[in-house]
Amino acid sequence: MSELSLDSLKSRVPDYAKDLKLNLGSVIGNSDLPAQQLWGTVLATAIASRSPIVLRELEPEAKANLTPEAYTAAKAAAAVMAMNNVFYRTRHLLSDHEYGTLRAGLRMNVIGNPGVEKVDFELWSFAVSAINGCGLCLDSHEQVLRKAGVDREVVQEAFKIASVVQAVGVTLDAEAVLSE
Repeated sequence: MSELSLDSLKSRVPDYAKDLKLNLGSVIGNSDLPAQQLWGTVLATAIASRSPIVLRELEPEAKANLTPEAYTAAKAAAAVMAMNNVFYRTRHLLSDHEYGTLRAGLRMNVIGNPGVEKVDFELWSFAVSAINGCGLCLDSHEQVLRKAGVDREVVQEAFKIASVVQAVGVTLDAEAVLSE
């Protein structure tokens, strides 16, 4: 992220949330993730945060740092996980475990053919699942990542980004409402 874009988003964060400003700078501005993994994670989590402010601020820089295929795949990860996280979280939370034996019957072809490296798509799906709170999906994507040789530190980077993006979105959206 260019310093100007990062400063622009950070400047919107109120003083009481100074920790979020600092964390935004460290998890995005100082990330060790390869550019595609970083910016795909940023874009997918910005979408998942449901914050128009955060998405408007982060999307242009993500688009500039991703190939068209990766840009589309990050959006696809946010889209498919929005569905899967609700479906699998609900199935998991129901006390009647028979639902787990029923066929899902939902299309999720993009997971098998995302148009980018499978590991990158899994990382983005994992990060979105962190925001959406689906333990079943988190475990599933984490296991795929670990079996592919992804270090725990990389997996943690994804959920650090998710947590900061989500927190900034919640804070800025609250401030927008309170200032009306």
